[in-house]
Amino acid sequence: MDFLAPVINGFGVVLEPMNLLYCLIGVVIGMLIGVLPGLGPAATIAILLPLTYGVEPVTAIIMLSGIFYGAQYGGTITSVLLRLPGEASSVVTVFDGFALARQGRAGTALGIAAIGSFFGGTVAIIGLTLLAPVVAGFALDFGPPEYTALAMLGILLVATVSNGSKLKSIIAASLGLLLATVGRDTFTGEARFTFDNLSLADGLDFVPIAMGIFGLGEILYNLEERHNKVQAPAKVANVWPSRKDLKESSGAIGRGSLLGFFLGILPGGGATIASLAAYAMEKKRAKNPERFGRGAVEGVAAPESANNAAATSSFIPLLTLGIPANATMAIIFGALLIQGVTPGPQLVQNDPELFWGVVNSMYIGNILLLIMSIPLVGVFVKILRVRAAILAPITVLITLIGVYTINNSIFDIWLVIVFGLLGYLMKKFGFEPGPLVLAFVLGSLLEENLRRSLLVFGGDAAGFITRPISGILLLVFVVVMLLPLLQKALRKTRATAPAVEALHDEKEKV
Repeated sequence: MDFLAPVINGFGVVLEPMNLLYCLIGVVIGMLIGVLPGLGPAATIAILLPLTYGVEPVTAIIMLSGIFYGAQYGGTITSVLLRLPGEASSVVTVFDGFALARQGRAGTALGIAAIGSFFGGTVAIIGLTLLAPVVAGFALDFGPPEYTALAMLGILLVATVSNGSKLKSIIAASLGLLLATVGRDTFTGEARFTFDNLSLADGLDFVPIAMGIFGLGEILYNLEERHNKVQAPAKVANVWPSRKDLKESSGAIGRGSLLGFFLGILPGGGATIASLAAYAMEKKRAKNPERFGRGAVEGVAAPESANNAAATSSFIPLLTLGIPANATMAIIFGALLIQGVTPGPQLVQNDPELFWGVVNSMYIGNILLLIMSIPLVGVFVKILRVRAAILAPITVLITLIGVYTINNSIFDIWLVIVFGLLGYLMKKFGFEPGPLVLAFVLGSLLEENLRRSLLVFGGDAAGFITRPISGILLLVFVVVMLLPLLQKALRKTRATAPAVEALHDEKEKV
């Protein structure tokens, strides 16, 4: 009963009219953003951060969370109808979703995606409800050494497990760590990389960096890449799937939901990797894998279930450990700090209304998504006809006005422009911006706890190994770092084994 009381109270929080309204607003904005190719949830949340300052923390986070998981389904619509993923996590849905649309079964693909998204999201919310308090209770034993090891592991996983080139991700993460050192040293008060500029004395603010890299940078990149790619959407009919379709996709939905839930917890995992892994798993275990890419309903069901489950479960490390698992979580982490809320193991005990209010809002938001997703398909198809050239200038203007209103600072506008250009160049040359922002967020946590730990250990770094939790985390860190070398050695051994056996057989014959 001690466990159930705060959970039930959390429903009381989310069912307040204002919180319900913001949950609905967040889900609708998320779906719209997912539909419009270009702006993802990270960019949208970054742009809308200034609008959350005037509301209660729980209300703000409910809305931002709704944008995140709402965008996961919205991205499906363009993947199916236009062969143009609105979200990175919907890329793999293009293969079979668009093939189904060309067969006149776009409605079936969207219906299966909606059901899979609802099921995946619900499984993850139940997992979040049961697992988050356990993780938070375990993390209460964490001190500076444990947080140091956890931050190191988080940055390494994000840099090496995320999509794209590993080297480029490591470079981006290193730049994020460097940016985190700008400003006065917390321990000595000495200025670092400020170039005698008073505006940099307190360090770089998270909001202009996030709004620049994810907001302005994404807009500039998408203007260049997608301005001529608007196509006529396929017609949508018979949205409700048949019994045969449901039977064929039910296993894929269940497996995708579980896989997505566990991958979402891992730093660097996230919805994109979960959807790719779920698709690959279904194709590998299928009796007729050649159907995939030609209109298999499992090819839509598995990734859509997985990306929604992963989006929801990625809240576990953020809310219980204070470690964001992906770029969007890093921005929500920043939103929590701006609201005066420090995510971490103490959050469950010290602010149960916020914690359970946000968690339970996902149940409501998931139901709203299911109710709205199918009837509103026609509306979303019309929105797709709005040209990026009209939306982009409006979004840029909102971004610049938004960042100025935070501190009434022209310097912040310049920061947004500088980081917007940096974000554009990173996307253009294949650098993922996520590791940079995550490393920037975790950099301060890492430095502060590393130095506190060394003070406690009297400067002896071996102290990290003597503590069980930090020792295990550092061992995992080393294993993850050496994993590519081990895999390379294993592949080399497998490749040479047949040749050695052949040589051995030849000798025996002789």
